[in-house]
Amino acid sequence: MNFLRILPATAALAIISLGNASAQGTTATVNKELPKGWHLADRAKDGFYGISLDQAYEFVKNRPSKTVVVAVIDSGIDTLHEDLKPVLWRNPKEIPGNGIDDDKNGYIDDIYGWNFIGGKDGRNVKQDSYEGARVYHKYKAKYGAADFNPENLPADEKATYEMWKKAKDKVEGDAGGGGADLIFLKRALESSQKNDSLLRVAMDTSSYTGKELEKFAPSTPEAQKAKAGMLYILKAFNMMETGNGEFLEGFADFVSGEERKKEAAEKAPEDYRGAIVGDNYNDINDRFYGNNDVMANTPFHGTHVAGIIAAKRKNGVGIDGVADNVRIMAIRAVPDGDEHDKDIALAIRYAVDNGAKVINMSFGKSFSPEKNWVDDAVKYAESKGVLLVHAAGNDASNIDSVDNFPNPVFLKNKYRATNWITVGASSDPLAEPGFKSLTASFSNYGKSEVDVFAPGTKIYSTIPGGNTYGNAQGTSMASPVVAGVAAFLMSYYPTLTPQQIKEAIEKSAVGPDMVVKIPGSDEEVELAEISKTGGLLNAFEAAKLAATLENQKKGKPAPKSTLKKDKKG
Repeated sequence: MNFLRILPATAALAIISLGNASAQGTTATVNKELPKGWHLADRAKDGFYGISLDQAYEFVKNRPSKTVVVAVIDSGIDTLHEDLKPVLWRNPKEIPGNGIDDDKNGYIDDIYGWNFIGGKDGRNVKQDSYEGARVYHKYKAKYGAADFNPENLPADEKATYEMWKKAKDKVEGDAGGGGADLIFLKRALESSQKNDSLLRVAMDTSSYTGKELEKFAPSTPEAQKAKAGMLYILKAFNMMETGNGEFLEGFADFVSGEERKKEAAEKAPEDYRGAIVGDNYNDINDRFYGNNDVMANTPFHGTHVAGIIAAKRKNGVGIDGVADNVRIMAIRAVPDGDEHDKDIALAIRYAVDNGAKVINMSFGKSFSPEKNWVDDAVKYAESKGVLLVHAAGNDASNIDSVDNFPNPVFLKNKYRATNWITVGASSDPLAEPGFKSLTASFSNYGKSEVDVFAPGTKIYSTIPGGNTYGNAQGTSMASPVVAGVAAFLMSYYPTLTPQQIKEAIEKSAVGPDMVVKIPGSDEEVELAEISKTGGLLNAFEAAKLAATLENQKKGKPAPKSTLKKDKKG
């Protein structure tokens, strides 16, 4: 999945808004400005629609906790970050840097985890193609032939043909439409780059944010025009707190991705992965490839996700993660583009085999040609007692009817995995003033396929740079909030199974005190109409329900719940 989307949030997986490091506990006046860390707050006490985390910790304060390993399958993690170094998983059986597979797991020097999209020569995959284009061109010669007759296909190949038809419609649709939009985007990018060049000279600085630019008083007509042009586009994309360099890099990456989509109908996508990784992709048993560079060159997204889950709590710097007794296992398998099914399947297996109990998966795509491999890995995780948490996606689509992979429903027999939570992005009305809903404007939804909503707008967390922090938004941020709560519950209630942790999270979800907007529209409905639980994640209520489930095992009376269901939930 392409992470650094800068267009409106309906197309975005993460909209970046960088900021400087700040001390813990930063607050703002309730109901006037959304504070950093609002997603951890309590509605009654703080005035924001967070997860009531302080109340959850107060509830478990007299209980011992057990360390839980959380695997983050993502784009990479900054292993040098001040708020992440203390919480990184370290392979206890591996001796760093000796070039030997000490623990005999097939992966040499996997100290912090493993990079499945790297080469043995140290190179790493950064960008990649889109799965729809890969599927389209793989089968185009066969299924697109003039004399091809689908009636002659054997039964077991008809599903592949249907997938190819869907990819054909997608690829040819992308190529045939949106030409004017792409021309506009390219012109806007060129204009922004030119304005930035003028502004850096006029401001005598190489870096600035939109808010800093707003305060700048130009002394020439050229600088005044450049300021107006740059502010217009930063405001249009809601990126006033973003650094100019990050904004332009993200803008250029997005335009490049759109150009690749336009080319896909006529030109087969480049094999970015194959040129570097060097495995036999078609053989799932060829699994000992990659390298141990889990940071690589694209760690923004994974670093932000890891911080949400586990940034060191109460250490006086940066931010507080959700869970306080966890270790983050870094697994790199997601490029700038669509991830490959083989890498995801093996990443899940690696996490399970090396002790992870929760796996966060903040990525997704519309096609999954080797879904059986991923399904087998999910089943393996289920058999080993590992919980999988997945982002619902950011297309403002109903995934009851629109494909979003991976998913918990197996291709072969339609079995639904019991160790899986799909997460939509909730919001606070202050987060998106133009939308003003408890649902994020971009979030996917689904009465059957989205289990719970959790905060996913303007989430402040760690970003690469050692001591740097910033905002990002997307279901990519909502998923690790749930993964963090799951790890918190496992830590304080270690006898509960993944299925019971899932039950505690979902059955305790709090019905909101208002109707919500269907993402991407102004239509208002009950949250129960667009999600399975009809509720918002609440760590405090989940902890109380976890205690109930534990007491049921022990035959003790359950603690009294204070949960009030204002709406269906």
